Amino acid sequence: MQARKKYVLLGLCACCWLLLVYWGGGVQVRLLRLLTRHRGEVVRPWPNWTDRAFLPRYAHLDELQMDPGMAESPHQRRQAWSGIYKDSHCRMETCFDFSRCRRRGRDGFRVYVYPTEKNEHVSESYRKILTSIGESRYYTSDPREACLFVLGIDTLDRDQLSGQFVPNVDERIRGYPLWNEGRNHLIFNLYSGTWPNYTEDLGFNIGQAILAKASLNTEHFRPGFDVSIPLFSKDHPQKGGERGWLVRNTIPPRRKYLLMFKGKRYLTGIGSDTRNALHHIHNGKDIVSLTTCRHGKDWEKHKDARCDHDNMEYERFDYQELLHNSTFCLVPRGRRLGSFRFLESLQAACIPVLLSNGWELPFSDVIQWNQAVIEGDERLLLQVPSTVRAIGNERVLALRQRTQMLWEAYFSSVDKIVLTTLEIIKDRVFAHISRNKFMWNSLPGGLLVLPEYSTHLAHFPFYYLGLGVSPGQEFTAIIHAVSPLVSQSQPIMKLLQVVSKSKYCSQTTSRFLPHVAIETEAVLSLDEDTVLLASEVNFAFLVWRSFPERIVGYPPRSHFWDPLKHAWGYTSKWTNDYSIVLTGAAFYHRYYHYLFSHYLPPSLRALVDHTSNCEDILMNFLVSSVTHLPPIKVAQRKQYKELPNPQGTKSAPWANPEHFNQRQECVNTFANWFGYMPLVHSQFRLDPVLFKDQVSVLRKKYKDLERA
Repeated sequence: MQARKKYVLLGLCACCWLLLVYWGGGVQVRLLRLLTRHRGEVVRPWPNWTDRAFLPRYAHLDELQMDPGMAESPHQRRQAWSGIYKDSHCRMETCFDFSRCRRRGRDGFRVYVYPTEKNEHVSESYRKILTSIGESRYYTSDPREACLFVLGIDTLDRDQLSGQFVPNVDERIRGYPLWNEGRNHLIFNLYSGTWPNYTEDLGFNIGQAILAKASLNTEHFRPGFDVSIPLFSKDHPQKGGERGWLVRNTIPPRRKYLLMFKGKRYLTGIGSDTRNALHHIHNGKDIVSLTTCRHGKDWEKHKDARCDHDNMEYERFDYQELLHNSTFCLVPRGRRLGSFRFLESLQAACIPVLLSNGWELPFSDVIQWNQAVIEGDERLLLQVPSTVRAIGNERVLALRQRTQMLWEAYFSSVDKIVLTTLEIIKDRVFAHISRNKFMWNSLPGGLLVLPEYSTHLAHFPFYYLGLGVSPGQEFTAIIHAVSPLVSQSQPIMKLLQVVSKSKYCSQTTSRFLPHVAIETEAVLSLDEDTVLLASEVNFAFLVWRSFPERIVGYPPRSHFWDPLKHAWGYTSKWTNDYSIVLTGAAFYHRYYHYLFSHYLPPSLRALVDHTSNCEDILMNFLVSSVTHLPPIKVAQRKQYKELPNPQGTKSAPWANPEHFNQRQECVNTFANWFGYMPLVHSQFRLDPVLFKDQVSVLRKKYKDLERA
């Protein structure tokens, strides 16, 4: 009994000792404060500077006196993010309904755009995005067929102080019967948050929707689900777009200026620390780093001692001249992580040097950005000059060429930005038939490599040279016949005899049949009235085997820019300048058949079908957009002629008086859609002795383009 009492007393003593330790520390601290404080002393704000009037005030006194514990911690930021984006851990496997996309196999990837409401204000940039989707091969007007849904509500600018801000988005999207908490929805956004913090807040809950957003933070990016897109201006072209500025390579590849930046400087707020420090690396010689605080309505109220000097120095240099003549371009963060200068630098072949910690780069899932940009650290700005000076000429040349490849493949137009976003999502849905990193990061880019055709690199003509692969030694002849066969003396019968005499001919068939009906890699496309010799066919085929990614043929044409009409023109005059080789007598790879049928938008194919014309011109534009190279013309002994049809037969396209005008309209439409297509000034002569020399000369001439 006594032992039990003894243990009870010991337990009570231990509890009292623990309570004393727990509370005693706080009591002792409070007692120490009371004992050390003098009587009658008033608590003074901290800090209490005696020379306060002489010190520049970069923050309000209330901010300095704020309890440090009240500052937002990373954990609190994550909690705020999860409150706005409740499904922050979404992945394709958990927040996406694959069954909607696989009802029709690979063709089941269809995108539906909600109709915009009457009097709905839509910004120019968002209108371009919706137009790109509506004109793509993935668009459907039937929501029952859709795999992916895009809002008709403009969600690009979610800054509440912006005139483009659309209110009450949360209420409106919840009223959509197909919303389903955002599942299988795609939301585009360029600007989020507002002054002063510019957070990731969109002002509505995106739920389980895929976010295609500019200036995405790696902390909030959902890998394999969201898509980071570039920040682009409202003036960014809808289609085609300008080509890159790297017309030719210079050795050594250095420009007048090593490093440049010219832009705004923020005196206060987020993003000001980085840009306020840029003047430290400016030397006015090979490094030009210029900022101005002359922006905004009340900039003079906040100007500091450097403003006037910076503004004077800022006016001495032209921005476009700096872009053209700089090897590296600084791309520091602004109010948000992304910047317009990123795309401007890519186009100018000015290697971007990024100073934007935490930025998830555009299309980072598929693009290997370490081959095109230099990623710096905002905290180590002073190390940037020595870093870029240490980069060798070979590396500089490779980086500049990669900027051009990425610009022209994915960023030169709104169409390409939107289609790249859709293709990335499509590859996630059909992961078993998708592009690999090599396809995304080498010419001609992922958009022009259709995995439905093949996922094997050796099946695409533009990879032959790099893989060391040679095309097959046979071809399939495709003859386009519009006249009924009424006589053995018709030109088509002679043509069949000529083609069949070629030792390389495997089979003959009708034009533009599916590629599965063609057993060879090479396709010889012929019109029924083409006049050729068997030796000429054999020679053209040998030329094509050296350039299997391009069109090789006989009848040349040209398109040109008419400055008086401000439009593209078309000519059939025989000159040394040509950009088109008609498919009335030409070789090309069978992959272009598949690309013609499955890549081109319905609007272009409808134009060809409506006019019963221009399919040869469209094929030339398509192949040149893939290779960025012109076709190859081979000379012949007998000139190719467009002969009229025999009397009483069906009228051919060239017999129509409107034939030429239609082709001119087609060229203008195709040129605006595709953009740049090169012209050349050379042709092969029909001389087997000179053939090898001419091949080597032509390869040397386009060496820079092939390397790019």
